[in-house]
Amino acid sequence: MLDYTRTWLAVRGITLFNDKRAVTALEYGLIAALIAAVIIGGVTALGNGLNTKFNGLAGNL
Repeated sequence: MLDYTRTWLAVRGITLFNDKRAVTALEYGLIAALIAAVIIGGVTALGNGLNTKFNGLAGNL
């Protein structure tokens, strides 16, 4: 089963990389994943910073 899967992936991979539409779709997918990672990282950093500020403010009150 593993050999069949490897063969199938190899054949499909070659087919996908020979098709310009598939390569373009793959590039767009990678760009979207990178943008999502940057957004998630930024929101996480901003959220942690705001949490610290609000906890400090709550402690002062």
